[in-house]
Amino acid sequence: MASTTISRRSVAAVSIGFAAALVLGGCSSSVAAEIETNSAGSGIGSGITTTSSPQANIDLAATSSALTQLAQIPIKGRAPKTGYDRALFGVAWTDDVDVEFGRNGCDTRNDILRRDLTDLTFKDGNRCTIQTGTLNDPYTSKTIAFTRGQDTSSAVQIDHVVALSDAWQKGAQQLDTQTRTNFANDPRNLLASDGPANQQKSDSDAASWLPPNKGYRCQYVTAQVDVKATYGLWVTQAEHDAIAGVLQDCGGTAPTQQPVATSAPIVTSKPVVTSAPAPVSAPFKNCAAAKAAGAAPVRIGDPGYGPHLDGDGDGVACEK
Repeated sequence: MASTTISRRSVAAVSIGFAAALVLGGCSSSVAAEIETNSAGSGIGSGITTTSSPQANIDLAATSSALTQLAQIPIKGRAPKTGYDRALFGVAWTDDVDVEFGRNGCDTRNDILRRDLTDLTFKDGNRCTIQTGTLNDPYTSKTIAFTRGQDTSSAVQIDHVVALSDAWQKGAQQLDTQTRTNFANDPRNLLASDGPANQQKSDSDAASWLPPNKGYRCQYVTAQVDVKATYGLWVTQAEHDAIAGVLQDCGGTAPTQQPVATSAPIVTSKPVVTSAPAPVSAPFKNCAAAKAAGAAPVRIGDPGYGPHLDGDGDGVACEK
């Protein structure tokens, strides 16, 4: 089947508010114009080469602003993970959200691939589904050639810069369902990235994981600060110190007054409990097994996911 090819240069970056702005796009009638202004980043595929790791251009004003914003974020301990389930953050990659790209006719996964890939081709007659492209991965400095398919799509995954589980333990339990769904699909909190690096990160915060590419760390923690501030989430003391250390290494100037650490709030109401599937250490044998365990649909990064379950290679298996 023939494909439509679009090539352009773009800049791999997650930038928020006070950092370089994320470029937006959609799948409506204005898609063609928007694609020409996409920012760069990632794709999906098997052809990987390693490039040198250029240092990101450091904006001293932006890093200082991030430090100032960090100082306003409460420092608390982790709340219990009790009741966490991916479904509490809405249907994966739903278009029914009140953030950028929302309700543009394309799912969030393809929106982010379109934003972060270069040299795009689309499925014929479909301005949403990315078929091929190139990822300049900010986490590892690898260049990855993307080809959509059952055996290749998981090579690049869409990372939640602030992980959903981390958010749940630091304030998202108190958000309503629509706000959590917005959070899970907000382009400011999403980045196409090297699959293995995303798996290694898992639900870590900045205290336990930073991108191997040191030249991207300033932008990475700046994004986390802005997302947490935007959604009213908190940080732990270790997380605060790790983020502050990165920003200071980037040349940012810390504010003179630091926030006072407090304990996590005592939960007086009964936590939300859902029938989450039991974690498994290996992929489900087939979709019947996934459905029997109550885990369907299974998404990339979820326990039990395997490429053999994902016939169309879109990152969501056992959908029917």
